[in-house]
Amino acid sequence: MTRKRPEELRSHRWFGVDDIRAFGHRSRMLQAGYAESDFRGKPVIGIINTWSELSPCHFHFRTRAEEVKRGVWQAGGFPVELPAHPVTEQYQKPTSMLYRNLLAMETEELARSHPCDGLVLLGGCDKTPPGLMMGAISSRLPSIFVPAGPMLRGNWRGKTLGSGSDVWKYHAELRAGNITQDQWKDMEGGIARSFGTCMTAGTAATMMLAVEALGFTLPGASSIPAADSAHPRMATEAGKRIVEMVWEDATPQSLITAGSVDNAVTAAMAFGGSTNAIPHLIAMARRAGVMLDLERFDALSRRVPLVANLRPNAGEYLMEDFFYAGGARAFLERIRDYLDLSARTVTGRTIGENIAGAEVFDDSVILPLDKPLQTEGGLAVLRGSLAPQGAVIKTSAAEQRLLQHTGPAVVFENYADLKKRLDDPDLDVTADSVLVLKQAGPQGGPGMPEWGMLPLPQKLLKQGVRDMVRLSDARMSGTSYGTCVLHVAPESHVGGPLAFVQDGDLIRLDVAGRRIDLLVPDDEMARRRAAWTPPPRRYGRGWTSLYLDNVTQADEGCDLRFLEGTLPTPEPDIY
Repeated sequence: MTRKRPEELRSHRWFGVDDIRAFGHRSRMLQAGYAESDFRGKPVIGIINTWSELSPCHFHFRTRAEEVKRGVWQAGGFPVELPAHPVTEQYQKPTSMLYRNLLAMETEELARSHPCDGLVLLGGCDKTPPGLMMGAISSRLPSIFVPAGPMLRGNWRGKTLGSGSDVWKYHAELRAGNITQDQWKDMEGGIARSFGTCMTAGTAATMMLAVEALGFTLPGASSIPAADSAHPRMATEAGKRIVEMVWEDATPQSLITAGSVDNAVTAAMAFGGSTNAIPHLIAMARRAGVMLDLERFDALSRRVPLVANLRPNAGEYLMEDFFYAGGARAFLERIRDYLDLSARTVTGRTIGENIAGAEVFDDSVILPLDKPLQTEGGLAVLRGSLAPQGAVIKTSAAEQRLLQHTGPAVVFENYADLKKRLDDPDLDVTADSVLVLKQAGPQGGPGMPEWGMLPLPQKLLKQGVRDMVRLSDARMSGTSYGTCVLHVAPESHVGGPLAFVQDGDLIRLDVAGRRIDLLVPDDEMARRRAAWTPPPRRYGRGWTSLYLDNVTQADEGCDLRFLEGTLPTPEPDIY
């Protein structure tokens, strides 16, 4: 393998030449207390840190960054920490998805404008893995991902709680009158017991696993609990490895192939992972020049069995149990026959070599291939008159009886309308109705919020109803469950068919046939379309205005058009 020489390092242009600018760069490093021997002629490693005091998933990244630095120093590199937008799932409104592309752009520009030779990406909360990876791919610099890891299991009154999943479950019971307000309040202190991401098979766990299957973490890194002592050791090893990756010039472009992208999709499907993985992986793949689309997701989901027995898909098991059962390496080893084992990874070896010999220690958590949770992956792609460009459904989290269903629409024009009318005792709704939410897509939300797991009307909850067909152009939390048709494209805000649905219209869901149809005659649809008026623009300036002018639809990955493409950006002039 050809290795770079020190004068071929990208940072050499800043520190290694003999001119006035390099004089200034070196003198400022001396100002910071470093000796010239600390940084000159060594790979400069940018540690992109999404730590924030408003990101409980990433509370430990202050110390993890120091542990990464330890590894970089040990391997002969020079670490520099660069803070980036934390994209906090819990607190950012209207949705963190509005800011995923901002993190991607920031990551790319931090890397490009500074003397970085390689990147260590610290992320884990839902939108940070794709945002960091999109930026790193476009930066074209050697990059390794350090996943935040899941938090510890929740506990309340002797019951194991899963973040997100049990919030939705017990809130429904609260609204139904089956638990008290005091019990609901008491649960707050037990559902999130440590730093780290959601410990269910939600978006964070799905995306960390997908990044590992894509080849960008150390083996098994994605499933290590955040509070486990193996986690800081992994961070240090990642710091060591990135230095060697720089010398080897192991760029994302040298690692990402159609096969490695298929591995990421296949892992997410066999995991029963979040529907959010679909737009994220499409955006990531397209940054690398791999044209991933909805059809490929559906084809791979039909092929691979679902073998991760985790909430919200089933049972009592959480990510801590998944780790004890063998973790990501054992899971990938179990589905090895469905993977491209020749795909190369950040270790310098193939994914087949990374997972060889991994064992499953608990077959009730990582199921045998001949005893899967379901014979196909957890997600399905739908098309039809309601979603010409596609929609998605998480079949593994739905009531099977509803996967083929026809019912009358109960329409909410936006989320404010839903909140106002959902629990009205006079709402004309039954268990056979289809709840429809508009104005929740990339433009309508804005940012495609996680509103797609529409709450059920209180009067139906009191009757014992716990699932209904729900349909929207929104996303839903990966920790959620229910028969929710999501990501309807084109969205209602831009005049997709969803915009023209009215109360009482029959909607037919046929998951086996991969169809979602509005049973309204063509001439009536034409009349409604002609009478439709686009919603007024709500944002006239700032990031959201830029976002609305450029965001693509859900089936295209919700990237910004000016960030798409694989043409390299010129290196900055240093004058």
